[in-house]
Amino acid sequence: MARLDGRKAVVTGAAQGLGAAIVERLAIEGCDVVAWDLNEQGVQETAKQIAEKTGRKVLGAGVDISDAEGVRAAMDAVDAELGGLDIAVCNAGILIAGDSIEFDIAKWRKVIDVNLVGFFICAREAARVMLKYGRGSIIEINSKSGKKGSFKNSAYAASKFGGIGVVQSLALEFAEHGIRVNAICPGNLLNSPLWVNSLFKQYAQTQGISEEEVRQKYIDQVPMKRPCEYEDVTNLLVFMASDESNYMTGQALNVTGGQEMR
Repeated sequence: MARLDGRKAVVTGAAQGLGAAIVERLAIEGCDVVAWDLNEQGVQETAKQIAEKTGRKVLGAGVDISDAEGVRAAMDAVDAELGGLDIAVCNAGILIAGDSIEFDIAKWRKVIDVNLVGFFICAREAARVMLKYGRGSIIEINSKSGKKGSFKNSAYAASKFGGIGVVQSLALEFAEHGIRVNAICPGNLLNSPLWVNSLFKQYAQTQGISEEEVRQKYIDQVPMKRPCEYEDVTNLLVFMASDESNYMTGQALNVTGGQEMR
């Protein structure tokens, strides 16, 4: 029997990469899932592929997580489409790096608006729905940058530090209502589209080294000497979404190959 058989889930930032891997793993474990992304066409295609592969009900919807009213309506739609909500995975986020002296403040605010405010909006709307059922698991995909500052990456680190504060605060607020709120802090997903299509280029520019040197630099920082992979994250996520972790709330657990231990 699948570990999450019959559960209902929503996953944000799910058109590709880690978000898509999370949707697929939840479906394999027995969940029906609604996948959200700003890229509506992309997330619907991803959902269709996962549904065909797993045989589960997997739907895609275009949602801007920074739009409070839009998220509220979309969360109500998830409840209606799936007949409940047990798991909410808040994965959507952006990363814009740069020298702090020259950093465009509009871009700095955008990172905070998506990663921190957007997470809060999604988490509170998930909790609002879960309150009807007296149970639920909300999981933020945070980062090792939520535990330690990140070089020329102040906006992202600030958003992730703040995310852990939101996790702990909501965990306290909803603990007596059967709703748990936790975070996963992955290491560097060097094989993901985010890194391959964007971050290697950004970091090569901001750090004045080649993309190959950026990759090796981040591998060298890991005691286990390998990147974080999707399965490393989804293995922990299934545990945190399940009843196996029902005495855990307000936690931010590292999946970093030993790079971060706090």
